Amino acid sequence: MADLVGGETSRRTALQKWLRIDTLNRPRVYEQVYETADFTNLNYWLGIVFSAGIATLGLVQNSPAVIIGAMLISPLMGPIMATGLGLAVGDFYLALKAIGTLVASIAVAVGLSALIVWILPFHSETGEILARINPTLLDLGIALFSGLAGSVVVGHAGGSEGVTALPGVAIAVALMPPLCTIGFGAGSGWNLRIMGGAGLLFLTNLVAIVSSAFLVFLLIGMNAEELAAQIEKCREGELLAQKLRQGRAAQSLMHTGRLRWRFLVLLVLLGAVAVPLKKAFVQVTGEAIARSAVQQVVRQLLPRGALVSQQVDVQPNSISVRLFSTKQVSEDKQKQAEQRIQQRSGRNATLSVTSVASQSELAQMIERLGVTPAAPAPPKAPPVETIDEMRAKLVERISPALSVVWPPEAPLSGFDITLNDEGVTLDAQYKSHRCLSPIALGMITRQLQDKLNLPTLVVRAHRVRATSKHRNARGK
Repeated sequence: MADLVGGETSRRTALQKWLRIDTLNRPRVYEQVYETADFTNLNYWLGIVFSAGIATLGLVQNSPAVIIGAMLISPLMGPIMATGLGLAVGDFYLALKAIGTLVASIAVAVGLSALIVWILPFHSETGEILARINPTLLDLGIALFSGLAGSVVVGHAGGSEGVTALPGVAIAVALMPPLCTIGFGAGSGWNLRIMGGAGLLFLTNLVAIVSSAFLVFLLIGMNAEELAAQIEKCREGELLAQKLRQGRAAQSLMHTGRLRWRFLVLLVLLGAVAVPLKKAFVQVTGEAIARSAVQQVVRQLLPRGALVSQQVDVQPNSISVRLFSTKQVSEDKQKQAEQRIQQRSGRNATLSVTSVASQSELAQMIERLGVTPAAPAPPKAPPVETIDEMRAKLVERISPALSVVWPPEAPLSGFDITLNDEGVTLDAQYKSHRCLSPIALGMITRQLQDKLNLPTLVVRAHRVRATSKHRNARGK
């Protein structure tokens, strides 16, 4: 392996020419990368604090724009590139220094984000958070390509701009946000599901970027013997470097014959993260196929506009589908739909269709609420529909939609409906240790207004402690 990288000078030189890399810039590249691993650089730590704070708030607000802002100022690529360079050139001290800086950076970012989340009065799992807890092999591929691109830019630029410019845009998206997602899981009550998923994503990108940097720095000749003088110059006056130089571990790492072992270590790390990523990729692929099969069958089963809402629960070997429709579906058609879903997805399927009131019926009922009563009807006239009867129909219409949009982390224990001249008011009771945030309640209200075609619907939430006992609301 050493001969492949360091001995075939002609191939290496051809690659450098093709990438337009000036070999005279290599000492400057090493110096700039070395400086990014400096533990005492105040600007670096300010960048970590600022980017972690911005990313955490962006995740909580579910704002991609704010998260992108954190990506642009995150300096995490510095010590990561330094780790790859240290392994490539056999510089044990640089690798150790970069890893130490990186570990401290991770601790600061996770700790700060956990503190911010702990202080906040709400801990809703937003879409940006959930998007970073289920990594797959696709994320590994993105990190590998991004690491290769960043390393080439660093080797080509020969300056500090090359170390931070491209990684800040293309790589930090996969570094600081997952760290802050880990902090969110810790600050919201040690949610191991969130912490584990985000931790796997960060580890995946870290290993992939270090491996990519290691390979690129070798191919552009950063392990050339003429760089030894520059390496010694950068570490002048550092006592720890002199002591480590005399140790067996450093001598073993700097021996070119041991290069194959460094390759092996990185390959083992890549394989270790690829195993759970492959499992997640297969699971996500299977769920996507299953949900696609459900959508195709539902479109064939119900006419357009008849579907009110649907609940799809995909398990490893089964699919449960519950539909709410304004049209009735016979049991025979339901059985046939189950068979088609099973054939297309390869999983056992159960399907049920619940018939509910149509939107036109509900609109007519709501319209009647605002009509001024006419003259008293004759005594023998048929009785008009009472408020209780209208309310019962409205409860039947709202119940399935509410079960779909209500967040599972705050289980709904009951709800009540109030009719007045201004419209409909829904009072929901739920069990939770924390109150729903105004943002979450607003999202629930908007979804119900859209699903029920009731723009004047008002939703009020009332929390009861998870350990307390209370009766079901009258609406159920």
